[in-house]
Formats: sequence, structure tokens, C-alpha cells
Amino acid sequence: MELNEQELVRRQKLEELINHGINPYPAETWEVTARSAEILEGFDSDPGKFGDVTLAGRIMSIRDMGKASFIVIQDSSGRIQVYLRRDDISHGDDTSPYDFLYKKMLDIGDIIGIRGFVFKTKMGETTVHVKELKLLCKTLRPLPVVKTDADGNQHDAFTDPEMRYRQRYLDLIVNPSVRETFMMRTHLTRSMRQFLNSKGYLEVETPILQPLYGGAAARPFKTHHNTLDMTLYLRIANELYLKRLIVGGFEGVFEFAKDFRNEGMSRFHNPEFTQMELYVAYKDYEWMMNLVEEMVERIALDLHGKTEVQVGEHTINFKRPWKRFTMYEAIAHYSGIDITNMSEEQLSLAAKDMGIHIDKTMGRGKIIDEIFGEKVEPHLIQPTFITDYPVEMSPLAKKHRSKPGLVERFEAICNGKEICNAFSELNDPVDQRKRFEEQLELGRRGDEEAMQLDEDFLRAIEYGMPPTAGLGIGIDRLTMIMTDSASIQDVLFFPQMRPEIREEA
Repeated sequence: MELNEQELVRRQKLEELINHGINPYPAETWEVTARSAEILEGFDSDPGKFGDVTLAGRIMSIRDMGKASFIVIQDSSGRIQVYLRRDDISHGDDTSPYDFLYKKMLDIGDIIGIRGFVFKTKMGETTVHVKELKLLCKTLRPLPVVKTDADGNQHDAFTDPEMRYRQRYLDLIVNPSVRETFMMRTHLTRSMRQFLNSKGYLEVETPILQPLYGGAAARPFKTHHNTLDMTLYLRIANELYLKRLIVGGFEGVFEFAKDFRNEGMSRFHNPEFTQMELYVAYKDYEWMMNLVEEMVERIALDLHGKTEVQVGEHTINFKRPWKRFTMYEAIAHYSGIDITNMSEEQLSLAAKDMGIHIDKTMGRGKIIDEIFGEKVEPHLIQPTFITDYPVEMSPLAKKHRSKPGLVERFEAICNGKEICNAFSELNDPVDQRKRFEEQLELGRRGDEEAMQLDEDFLRAIEYGMPPTAGLGIGIDRLTMIMTDSASIQDVLFFPQMRPEIREEA
């Protein structure tokens, strides 16, 4: 590994510290009694509370003034200024921590522990006056330091998206807003979980490695189990396992699931993603629409204190009730074409006339899905339910009780993209077998996303599954909306990336 000049200098400092008997990576506990945000928020109202505090954090800037220094440290809650005076902590020889700082043994990026008291500077800035300092971790690589010129322009900011996604640890250090996004994601899942727990539903776990993939139209990742000498698939959905639990007698089950689909990547798709799936017995899709409205409205209130969320140039309002269209109504409204009674051949010609690419592997349902994605989705900015899908598009949904050729299904679309998918679940085992067989035929035509026929699932529902409403809601996409993030990579700590190209020495 070839080192640059700054990296060489830091390694020299590391050796000097060790030679002076200072462990640059000590093992003992450093007890933190206060964090920066707590001090900055509470000092004015209760200064006596901060007469003796212990903090730990990363050095983000140093202003050396000879016998004193001002340092900004960053901890998990934010940044705070600390003041070091040589006479306060010097031992009178070169082994004192401050003397090493004075001799530039410490650098921006190093992690230190401090003990002292809080005061206000003459400029009115809340600051910690240090009485004790300890090096907790010496860093060997320099942080990108943002410089601001006289005109207020910033230089050398860590903003390149690919670098940020590859080195998320560095992104989190130098871009505080990134940390806020991921904290918001955690608050979102916590809010959703609390909502579902309050309804009395049971959180469960189902297999990630599955002998058959199912529950969605997607191409899977495949692996091999050596001991069992069998092919396994990373799950594309957990639907069929959760419905087995409904067969077994649970009335409401949900799971926050990591799912995997071997498909294209974009700012809306990552091959590994998170969704929450919920199944509730004795309910239907109309009931589930009301629950989704209630839950997402609750999440917006928990995260933002209001139902309105700013997403780019749009203000999206999650207040109930949301607009509703049937799929055929939406396509007719936005394309001007009524496809209700079109055959597969007619649909194919209509799609071509609209400039939509299709191929011979696509059945009727896939063509309708392409038309909807091109002509309708981009227009649905405010949260909207699209209901009553053609039966060909939904192999796991119950046939509509009053509209032949359709199923009881809805998707919620927001900011031009699907955020959830739900059905009145198909519990007729004879009809389900027929739908699986139709999927097999699509697979023979070359559709790599067609479902497999799962005999064990069919056996399960032959024992009887009560009327059930099911829901899958994409956590990543919902987080994008709630945090005003333009790309799914912005809400994943470690998104999938192409292999990093390294220059050979």
C-alpha cells in the first residue's frame, strides 16, 4: 500500500506516541457523563448541572493559540467546542497530554476523551474547559476538511456520491445531515412497529434461504447448500411463509424482512432491500387500505409533527383519506385509452403505439404493468390508492367479488413510485394451483420473473386459510419520501456497488 505524505506523517506520530509510553489505542472504559447536544441545549437553563462533565469524541478542528487551544469535537449527538489551557493539564514535561497536542502529536480525526466544566466564552459560545485529556484512538488517515473562502464558497467537501456510498463511515463523520437521515429511518421503523404492536399483531421471523422462491414476480439470487446438496434461493418475499402462519391459527403476523431480487439497479432499486409484510385474518383489502392510511399518517406525525412532508419541489400530504383510482380508470385518465376489454394482442399494439417497449415474453398482465408504469405512475405525486388489478397481474390475490377478470388488490403510489402492495389474499387452493400453473407457462415463454409452483404452500391452504388481508410496504422507499432523499442509496447504509477499481502500484 502506497502512503501519501500526510499518512506517513501520522504513522511517524504514532511511533512517537508509543515511544513516549502513550498507548494510542487504550483498552480501558472512558465513562461518558454528558453529550454535546445535552450540554448545548441545557446549559443556559441549568448551568450547575454541568460543573463536572466527561465527554468523548472525534477532533474536527484545532485552533492553536500557543499556551491555549480551542478544539471542536464531534460525538454521537453533534459538535461542541472545548478549551484547553496548557497550565491546567500540563505535567511540566513532554509526557503530558497537552504538551503532545502542543507539539502537534494529535490531529483532526483523532478520538479523545475529556473531563472538565462548561462555561460561556466572551463570544457567547458554550464551551467545555478541559481539566483532563486522554487520547482514545489515533487515526492514520486524514479527514476531508471543508474549506470556506472569503466569499463563503466551500471547497473539498466530501460530496461525490460514489465515494460517499463506498465509504459510508467517512460520509457519516464529515456530513452530519447523513446521520440525521439514518436516525430518521430508525424512527420510522420504530413508529411502524409501535403502531402494529398497538394493534396486537405478532412480530415473527421467516426463512431467508428458501428451497422455492415465491410471493412476488422477481428473479432470485441462487446458492447451493453443500450438506443438503440442494439449491436454495434468497427470498424475494416472505408472503408464503407468513400465510402459512395464518393457516396455523395466528390472526395477525408481521415481519420486517430483508429481501433480495436479482434485478436492475437504479435510484429506486437495490438488489437487497427492506420491506414490512403484514397479514391479518378475517379482513379484506378495503380494510387494509384504511389501515395503511392510518399507519402512514401516524408515521408522518411521529417524524415531522405534521402530515405534510416536503419532497423536492412537492409538498406531500399524508392526511386521510387518500385519493383512489381503479387501475383501468387511472390508465384511461392519464393515457386517454380504455384498455378494459383489450386482448393480449390488442394491448401489445396499444403499448407500441404509446412508445412502450414490450417483448414476446410478456403476458397480458406484464404489458398492462408496463403501460401503467410509463403513463400513470409519474403523475401520482400525492398518496393515491390504485385498486382492482387484472387477474393476470396478481397470482396471489383473490378474484374480485363483483368485477369479473379483476382481483382485490391495491398499491399505494406516492411521489411517482409504489410504496406498498396489498391484497385480499387468495385462499381458494384450486384457483391458486391454476394461477401457479399459468405462471409456469409464462416461465416457459421466457419470463424470468414468473413464480414457481409451491406444493407445500398449496398443501397448507388446502387445510384452510381464513379470509385474509395482506400488505407489503417498502421501508426504503417510504424512508426516501420521509427524508426527502433523491436516491435509495441515500437511505441504505451500505448500498450495493460495482467492485472498486484500484490502480496497480
